[in-house]
Amino acid sequence: MWLQLRRGICVSAQGAGPYRDSVLLPRTEFPMKLTGQNLIDREVQIQQECGFAELYSWQRERKAKKEYCLHDGPPYANGDPHVGHALNKILKDIQNRFEMLRGKQVHYVPGWDCHGLPIELKALGELGTSGLSPLQIRQKAREFAEGAIARQRAAFQRWGVMADWDKCYYTFDGTYEAAQLKVFQDMHSKGLIYQDYKPVFWSPSSRTALAEAELEYNPQHVSKAIYATFALATLPPKMAEAVGELGSISVLVWTTQPWTIPANQAVCFMPNAQYSVVKRRDSSQLLLVATERVSSLATLLSTELESVGTFTGTELEGGVCQHPTIPRKEVPLLPANFVTMGKGTGLVHTAPAHGMEDYSVASHFKLSVECIVDEEGRFTELAGPELQSLSVMGEGNDAVISMLKAVGSLVKEEECVHSYPYDWRSKEPVVIRPSKQWFIDIASLKDKAKEVLAKVRVIPESARGSLLAHLDRRPYWCISRQRSWGVPIPVFYHKETGEPLINKHTVSHVTQLFSEKGSDCWWELPLESLLPPEVLKKVKVTDYERGDDVLDIWFDSGTSWAAVLEDSRADVYVEGKDQIGGWFQSSLLTSVAVQKRAPYKALMIHDFVISEKGEKMSKSLGNVVDPDTVIHGGEDPSVSPAYGVDVLRWWVAESNVFSEVQIGPNVLNSARDSINKLRNTLKFLLGNLQGFDPRTQAVDPKEMHYIDQYLLHLLRNYSMKMTDAYNDFGAGRAIRLLQAFITRDLSKFYFSIIKDRLYCDPEDSLGRRSCQTVLEEILDGVTRSIAPILPHLAEEVYLHAPGHNEGETLFRSGWIKSSPVWRRPGLEEAVEGACAIRDSFLSSIPGRNAAEYELTIEIEPGLLFELIESLQDEPTSSYSQLTELMMSSQTTLTSALPRDLPADALISNGSFLINLEGGVIREDSAYQVAAVPTSMARCPRCRRYTSSSPDCPCPRCQTILTRAQ
Repeated sequence: MWLQLRRGICVSAQGAGPYRDSVLLPRTEFPMKLTGQNLIDREVQIQQECGFAELYSWQRERKAKKEYCLHDGPPYANGDPHVGHALNKILKDIQNRFEMLRGKQVHYVPGWDCHGLPIELKALGELGTSGLSPLQIRQKAREFAEGAIARQRAAFQRWGVMADWDKCYYTFDGTYEAAQLKVFQDMHSKGLIYQDYKPVFWSPSSRTALAEAELEYNPQHVSKAIYATFALATLPPKMAEAVGELGSISVLVWTTQPWTIPANQAVCFMPNAQYSVVKRRDSSQLLLVATERVSSLATLLSTELESVGTFTGTELEGGVCQHPTIPRKEVPLLPANFVTMGKGTGLVHTAPAHGMEDYSVASHFKLSVECIVDEEGRFTELAGPELQSLSVMGEGNDAVISMLKAVGSLVKEEECVHSYPYDWRSKEPVVIRPSKQWFIDIASLKDKAKEVLAKVRVIPESARGSLLAHLDRRPYWCISRQRSWGVPIPVFYHKETGEPLINKHTVSHVTQLFSEKGSDCWWELPLESLLPPEVLKKVKVTDYERGDDVLDIWFDSGTSWAAVLEDSRADVYVEGKDQIGGWFQSSLLTSVAVQKRAPYKALMIHDFVISEKGEKMSKSLGNVVDPDTVIHGGEDPSVSPAYGVDVLRWWVAESNVFSEVQIGPNVLNSARDSINKLRNTLKFLLGNLQGFDPRTQAVDPKEMHYIDQYLLHLLRNYSMKMTDAYNDFGAGRAIRLLQAFITRDLSKFYFSIIKDRLYCDPEDSLGRRSCQTVLEEILDGVTRSIAPILPHLAEEVYLHAPGHNEGETLFRSGWIKSSPVWRRPGLEEAVEGACAIRDSFLSSIPGRNAAEYELTIEIEPGLLFELIESLQDEPTSSYSQLTELMMSSQTTLTSALPRDLPADALISNGSFLINLEGGVIREDSAYQVAAVPTSMARCPRCRRYTSSSPDCPCPRCQTILTRAQ
């Protein structure tokens, strides 16, 4: 029932009897809850009626002193919308709507990352690329991407995301590609982009080079690890002097990639470590290993290892080993700082063609870098006839182990479970192989990148370390890909020499062509059209051919700041933690290279979505949550009810997005219940504002009851805290503040006190209008405070709220409006002092009805007495503000309790500390409360114990009834 009022004021509408029609009960058409198709239809109706689609354009056209730019990291256009999209897009929208309500002009352009292998593979399906020209491949990929974009865009709009959906950005647009090439040109002209032959991550399954950001590390990868010996053909001088006469000595190495042994060019040691020549007790074999690893190796080999000589790392220089599988090939012992002692033997087999750190050794010591692996991950003829054409990750690996065993170099073989890089698209392991590719020199950008990153606000701050770690482990960035669906690298090659032709003239010309025609023209136009006139004068066109490589998609999206942002810098980027090594990095590096600053002032980094059981979502486990099913319901409503968009948005807002975010029936049901409780409060507020027009009937705060003024004071505090929460991306904190305000300050406090005044005072009385004025302010403040999170509910409430012209919408009318006037000196202390007295009284009558008691409050003369006296003009009253706060039958305020108190009087006491003027005025005042069961009867109209007879209305009600006749 609507009329469930506390502490005996009114029990039910029927119970009011003949006086029911004279009681001003709440009335509103606002529904307490919406379910099923009614809920879905209402949300869509609100989006249409309240101009959701036009809101972004409207706010872009209005005048604003400040702009807020949240740059949209482009989702990948290769599939349907999922809950990860919902988490990300709704988080962004909550912030954008808040900033827009605060009066800022929001700049938010949604975009899509449209190129890359995953789209190409899905578009072509089982057809593959065989027999298709690059243009045919690109056409199919474009069509696939456009279909995915259309589905995702429709979902984002349904989620209430505020944007101009007709003006998005797409990385396959010619204008975007042209902006990207301008960044490429700038970086190339500075020497930051270069071509080189060096090891890169290579995906045999995708047959293309990969960047670090395109890798996924599988922690359960199983490798065949081996311990193998390299016989010392030439002993280091110090070793020859000390143990040379003992016999043949072999270097013991450990590797999890045996297939790289044929490419070995050196064995590396740590210069400042200590090494020992040890003798195996079971075979007398002499082995050179790190002294620190002797004990572990003895356990591993199940034999004692006797040290016969110890040397420093630097004393190993000059040693030369015999390659175990290639006769007459010798490899040197070389110092390297990357050698560690955590695993293995402290001596590292070094194959410069197949390891990044190995390559650095080769560069320093001018070692050969020969690639023995082809694009399919198979051994080439350089590996020898026994290995040619064998897969290095399969039978080729086994063949190398067999070769080592055959020559007596294999000491031990074991399975090793470790983290290994996989192609994030094909989910297959990658290899490292050298290839002629285009690179960005990250080493030259790293220091400046760290400098500008120090000025960027990172939320949460704990993520800063990961950002710096990713910068540190990337000496260079391979940006070329051997595919068709992407932005072509604007370079031409001499047919005979292979020398690249690329300069500011060629790149500028191609950039202009891309801007006008799109990048398909790279394949559509003849070569003489792709080269600018000034270059055509100097070269023979027939001597050149266009390049086949395209740019890494991280370079595509990483240059979005140049293509999309008006100032080339955003206030914030908001993405998942996987972008720490992805879009955040690529955007930072390209921006630092071109404009020497970060493209963002702040980074907000959220975690991933998982199931309610803490599992990663997968179709095989059957735990994937489809946001469309969340909103519209599934086939069986009892299993998958329609929750609507606002429940999805509440879930996002309420979640701790800085750790794994769970979603499932329990979480969604809880969100729905929370919203329904909120609707109940909003319905109460709307119901009691029926017929009230704040534009003409509002009461000035100075004339209000103290309790009403106090609520305005609490509302002001609430609005300031909510503003702070949203400013810090604290939507979850905003929800907690909302729930605390509603539960503690409204439901349990204010609403329980004011119902008698609302329902039973004269309709146009000062006390009732005072209360309604505050209720309207509360309704307005609460509705605006939830609007960023629950825009549909907020606009629905606004449609029912008083004081607006038809056609007005909440989102076009600003943020919470509070006034400094609401904070009045002494007000807080007066009401909170009275509440402290009330708490003492209520604790003396546990489980009983406060309205059945008459109170006598004794306060010693002083500041507290004066403050409480302001709530009650006469010594004794049944209708004073003090009695309303006490919720009693009547209240007497005195400086001393009467001596003739009845025997059944309940005495309670306490003290209240008054703190005014910032602590300048402090006074601790004692009080006593005497509660006596009232002798008055219960009024049949207002249900308060203020009547002389059970059948007769109390004086207040009698006056109202008489006036109404």
